[in-house]
Amino acid sequence: MSNQNPGQHQNKNQNPGKNQNQNRSQINHHFCPPENEDFNLKETTPILGGGRVTANDRLGTAFDLVEQMHYLFIRVVKAKELPLQKDGNSNPQPFAEVQLGNLKGLTLHFEDRSSPDWNQVLVVLKDRIQSRILQVCLRDKSRISGSDDGLIGRVVFEVNEVPKRVPPDSPLAPQWYWLENSKGKKVKGELMLAVWIGTQADEAFPEALHLDATAVNGDGVANIKSKVYLSPRLWYMRVNVIEAQELQLANNNRQQPEIYARITLGNVALRTKISLSKNVCPTWNEDLMFVAAEPFEDQLVLSVEDKVAPNKDELLGKCVIPLQDVEKRIDFSTPISKWYSLEKDVVSQDGNKKVAKLNSKVHLRLSFDGGYHVLDELTHYSSDLKATSKELWKPSIGVLELGILNAQGLSPMKNRDGRGITDAYCVAKYGQKWIRTRTILNSFNPKWNEQYTWEVFDPCTVITIGVFDNCHLQGADNNDKVSDSKIGKVRIRLSTLETDRVYTHSYPLIVLTPAGVKKMGEIQLAVRFSCSSLVNMLAMYSQPLLPTLHYLHPLTYYQIDNLRHQATQIVATRLSRAEPPLRREVVEYMLDVGSNMWSIRRSKANYVRIAGILTGLIAICKWFNGICTWKNPFATVLVHIIFIQFVCFPRLILSAIFVLLFLIGTWNYRMRPKNPPHMDIKLSQAEIVPWDELDEEFDTFPTSRNIDVVRMRYDRLRSIGSRMQAVAGDLANQGERFYNLLSWRDPRATALFLIFCLIASMVLYVTPFKVVVTLMGFYTMRHPRFREKLPSVPLRFFRRLPAKTDSLL
Repeated sequence: MSNQNPGQHQNKNQNPGKNQNQNRSQINHHFCPPENEDFNLKETTPILGGGRVTANDRLGTAFDLVEQMHYLFIRVVKAKELPLQKDGNSNPQPFAEVQLGNLKGLTLHFEDRSSPDWNQVLVVLKDRIQSRILQVCLRDKSRISGSDDGLIGRVVFEVNEVPKRVPPDSPLAPQWYWLENSKGKKVKGELMLAVWIGTQADEAFPEALHLDATAVNGDGVANIKSKVYLSPRLWYMRVNVIEAQELQLANNNRQQPEIYARITLGNVALRTKISLSKNVCPTWNEDLMFVAAEPFEDQLVLSVEDKVAPNKDELLGKCVIPLQDVEKRIDFSTPISKWYSLEKDVVSQDGNKKVAKLNSKVHLRLSFDGGYHVLDELTHYSSDLKATSKELWKPSIGVLELGILNAQGLSPMKNRDGRGITDAYCVAKYGQKWIRTRTILNSFNPKWNEQYTWEVFDPCTVITIGVFDNCHLQGADNNDKVSDSKIGKVRIRLSTLETDRVYTHSYPLIVLTPAGVKKMGEIQLAVRFSCSSLVNMLAMYSQPLLPTLHYLHPLTYYQIDNLRHQATQIVATRLSRAEPPLRREVVEYMLDVGSNMWSIRRSKANYVRIAGILTGLIAICKWFNGICTWKNPFATVLVHIIFIQFVCFPRLILSAIFVLLFLIGTWNYRMRPKNPPHMDIKLSQAEIVPWDELDEEFDTFPTSRNIDVVRMRYDRLRSIGSRMQAVAGDLANQGERFYNLLSWRDPRATALFLIFCLIASMVLYVTPFKVVVTLMGFYTMRHPRFREKLPSVPLRFFRRLPAKTDSLL
């Protein structure tokens, strides 16, 4: 399996020798963002749901987190009694044309039909209407020529007279209208229409064709509409290869065969170790893990092979197992083992290939482990932590609502007709639900104003919003030639949001390129997290972060890394097969594929985070040194008095510590973070990056350098460095979580901890210190039978605290 980052391909055709001198000259250069570039988060006050919303407003109506946008809707339903063609023997080929000033939209056309049925909706933003007359023309495609526009008849409306419709009013009923010619005289035929003014909350809006998108045709029309996608339900599949019997070797005189089993599922192939029993009845008893997605379309292929030479393997037999027959389990109960007969392709005397059944058999245990959560994201950015099996799901604790308002100042992403343009759309991912907004064509300041909702099962999860440039507006002709360009993304951790508060902020869209960090624009979002039961949500902080099977029967780091790679590829493949497809490059960018690769910049960022944590300890040491050196005599005398009191009354020590923590946390409430976290270029060490570090970060894996020894050492260094980077990141996470106990970064967690500190201070005050120390000592040295494999409640709580990983690029 390859662990290559698909997005890192810039240097594949690069000539290392040609660029060596250039590299040396630029090795000490830094890429600095413009001084006037603002990478900070900005609080905004948009007009949402028809009124201006402040930070503490609590709204509860549909589409209340977006600005209302009024549209003119034209529903072309059908026509009847249309006149025959000029020959008088055949029916027309009718289609409807909606004209509104310089805006024009067409419906489908029908062959040889006098009573066509379209039922299509066309819309145009009211602010873009530049004409007071709306014309719906019915034309005959077969009659269109140089001098004949094929007009059958038309219906004319005054835009100012069009009625308004506000949901939850029922849809406006269409009516029959007589057709008239260009001179205003009635002609044969009738057209059924409905015309009204509505908003994006109208149920006809998602499937409507926008008149300002007439340049898009064919399959490209589907690529500009908003859609909701569901990622496939993923399972961990465990294949326990036990043994094989009565294998038939090609060379019967072979004394010590080296037999192993190879299992293939989809594009993933894993193999067991070579059996220690060197005979025709090998044993392995080895587990291999795969990721499978519902519906189970692939088949499991197992082949038993003999390594007869260093580069030569001989097939001894194989079997194909449908995944529908595999047992599903929610715990770690032993699945039923089965014997499977092996078969082999043989060539008959007439040269035809056929399948021959063998007497050989292989013994397997197959199971889908539904007690695990299949990780397709990094744990730090995970939006879903539930087990695969629905039987283990708990009720939802709340609702997440996201309003995608607009973007400002987007950079031009491609050229068309000699000028830079951007066709932007947004993608948001939380849990299994992916959403894609409609594409706003040719605009650096697009307005979407679309609102979406997700169920929340765990507050310690992250929603990811990405902005992309649509490069697939010309249909299926260029689908494989271009990729949608990334403009930037935003991550928001739900636990950092106050309940029922509406957050309206403008987030910077930041992308790291081989030329350095670049701000691509800003996106304005409105976010609200509502909980149904505060008690149930607070109780989540005492639960394990992942399902219990991850702790009772943990997977290795190597397994988790490989399985995550399998899961991301499956999700990307399935979503790219949807209609319209959610492109592979989009899914991989949202899932941070390749973000665990070695990067000096990320390692520096983690080092700076660790150094920031140690500054608190260093400050305490400096303060104590000042006490010892009598820099402030009053403070030194006061510390001596407190020290004497603790010596005389040692039971006050723990109580005083918890009281102090409670007071510090209460004092910090005034300085609690008011805004959700955002991408921080200083924290990411992207503000000033040396050229050689960027060259390494955007280099291919393995490296494209032409010296074999350098390539081997370079790849090994990056592999080892990625582990060190992960360890450094985990250390930084733990320290930041400790500091966030009192920082109100997660207001509910801080409140729970302060309540615990207050109660603990009172309990420890009335409890003799010797009793407390004795109980702690006996509890720490308790017998293993009184221990459990699940993390303790304090550790569960601690692991749910937020860290600054949400703000890393």
